Amino acid sequence: MPEKLLIVDSEPEMLSLLSMLVREMTPYEPMATNNPIEALEIVRQGGIALVITGLKMPVMDGFELLEAVKRTDEYTPVIIVTSYGTTATAVEALRRGAFDFIVKPFRKERMLFAIERALEFARLRRDNTALAIRQS
Repeated sequence: MPEKLLIVDSEPEMLSLLSMLVREMTPYEPMATNNPIEALEIVRQGGIALVITGLKMPVMDGFELLEAVKRTDEYTPVIIVTSYGTTATAVEALRRGAFDFIVKPFRKERMLFAIERALEFARLRRDNTALAIRQS
């Protein structure tokens, strides 16, 4: 069963673009929603390997979703994608625990590379934690 990636963005075009990119260019299964509250519920149900979220969304912004995901499962990496990219915003995103910060428009290769790096990092963290637990 392929790993599931959750895509959250208030822009329908971005949801479609990222879903298509994941479906056609990776072995992963994309799930998409424009509702950050629904996204958080999906994460809480488990089984999400990675979250890709927009920054500016109604009800809950990408930073709030990032922090809620990290409280739910610290191992789930979050990539923030935004049109509002500044150095200060990128630093803030990484400080809050984002794995990566990608500014729109982006090259598909950049997104695919970020997805692979994030998932590999999460796998290594889980393996290291499991190994540490076994050794103690």
